Amino acid sequence: MPLNPPDHSAFTHVRDGQPTMVDLAGKVSNKRTAVAQVRLELGADIMTRFDHDDLRGPKGPVLQTAIIAGTMAVKKTSELIPFCHPLSVEQCDFEITPDGSGLTLRCTVATTGKTGVEMEAMTGAGVAALTIYDMCKALHKGIRIHDLHLVTKTGGKSGDYHAAPA
Repeated sequence: MPLNPPDHSAFTHVRDGQPTMVDLAGKVSNKRTAVAQVRLELGADIMTRFDHDDLRGPKGPVLQTAIIAGTMAVKKTSELIPFCHPLSVEQCDFEITPDGSGLTLRCTVATTGKTGVEMEAMTGAGVAALTIYDMCKALHKGIRIHDLHLVTKTGGKSGDYHAAPA
């Protein structure tokens, strides 16, 4: 059965079959926000190390370090993802909620500009999660990072997006 040629018209980063950055010249600048979330299963042995809203590991304060790493990643997203535009980040916040045997980590990013901040929020959440793994791997190698996804986004031509509850 022959394959049909792909319809590249639906992809914003493909023009004439070639990868490209989206042209922002005709776009209107407006307030844009995005929230990304990721889940970490750390295990009971690591979770027992919580002390005063942070997790103390062999390498130091885990959650504080993860927030710093995630913030740095948000600011460097355009250097990591080839077709992301450099943005002026106006807000970058992290919310880390311990529960049971793990953590839920949320990264909120906002800007006023011509393109959205979904990739920045997802990169921030992902790098923060990887930092937690790196800082805790000496305690337990079975840490699982999963379900990195966009929770909400606002602003832009495509309008608002809210993920369906899991």
